[in-house]
Amino acid sequence: MDGISPDLIYEILRKMQGDIASWKENGREQRQDSISVRSHLHLLEGEMNNLRASMSSLHDRLDRIENRLELRELAEAQARFEPHP
Repeated sequence: MDGISPDLIYEILRKMQGDIASWKENGREQRQDSISVRSHLHLLEGEMNNLRASMSSLHDRLDRIENRLELRELAEAQARFEPHP
């Protein structure tokens, strides 16, 4: 311990303190990046839900159109067999 001066220990501790501060800053940046990614994922989930709702609405409309067409086709087919004056 004779070769180690208090100034050397002080310098080493200052460097360690700087390293720890750097790690903390990196941790904050990583946390912010994580929050940003979560936010984007949340927005994408909302968009996907909107697309699903739109697709469901279009599917329902298509079903109604198909049902009407089938009824019209049945009426046209039936009209062929009915007597016309």
